[in-house]
Amino acid sequence: MTRFLMAGIDASRESLVAGEWAAEEAGRRGLELRLVLAVPDPADGIAEPAFALSWQRSGEEVLGRAEAALTARRPGVAMSSVQVTGSAPAALLSAARTAELLVVGARGDGGFDGLVVGSTALAAASRAPCPVVVVPRPPAAARHEAEVAVGVDARRAAEPPVEFAFDAARLHTDRLRAVHAWALTGAPPWTALAVPEEDRAAWEDEEVQRLSDVLREPRERYPDVSVLPDVVLLHPAHALVHASQRAGLLVVGRRTSPRAAEQRLGPVAHAVLHHSHCPVAVVPHG
Repeated sequence: MTRFLMAGIDASRESLVAGEWAAEEAGRRGLELRLVLAVPDPADGIAEPAFALSWQRSGEEVLGRAEAALTARRPGVAMSSVQVTGSAPAALLSAARTAELLVVGARGDGGFDGLVVGSTALAAASRAPCPVVVVPRPPAAARHEAEVAVGVDARRAAEPPVEFAFDAARLHTDRLRAVHAWALTGAPPWTALAVPEEDRAAWEDEEVQRLSDVLREPRERYPDVSVLPDVVLLHPAHALVHASQRAGLLVVGRRTSPRAAEQRLGPVAHAVLHHSHCPVAVVPHG
């Protein structure tokens, strides 16, 4: 059975940047890259049949150019493309059912100036059954260090995002920075309080130990991954956006719901997608 890494493509430069990231990642993972483009369905009554046919032909040209460009950059990566009728969010969510990883640009060709993350990227990150990587616009700046960063709530740690991050660090041969943001008991995490240094140190030691406990088993499974525990007294969103300044990939979790209508991003993941300096992997977990 063929294993796929899928990338959403449209006529925008942003989607091609995401496709380039996806092609490189597919090569690392030994997966076939499948490019997915959404076209209007004349059956839904929104587009006239002649217009939909024209759009389909245009879509074939867009996919052909994208596949040719990506093949030239990554000739060793098996690649295919497909058009799916329907809205872009619906097309990507349908395609994601058979994908190991879905990659999308932060915004596509339908967004307005100043838009950081478009509705399609948000829908994919909120509802896809597989991990989703959102590649920012403009393209990520050069990294100061080679590392993957992951947000870890050491009090309620979710295994899938941590596992994904360790595996990504292994594939990228990068260091893994495990970021655990914590707050003093009873205080807003962004507020600086006059707390005795010994009390703060005791609380911090507890948080460091909690993070160490969470990382113990994955460290044993990935002995070649260098891990930097990073415990900070800061709001989680602020801590992760700061970590993204030096990372090539930032990993966050998304709690899933059995009800499709209730699938949504949490406030931290939502903030990170809008402000990250590097691609963000959103990993669903129970």
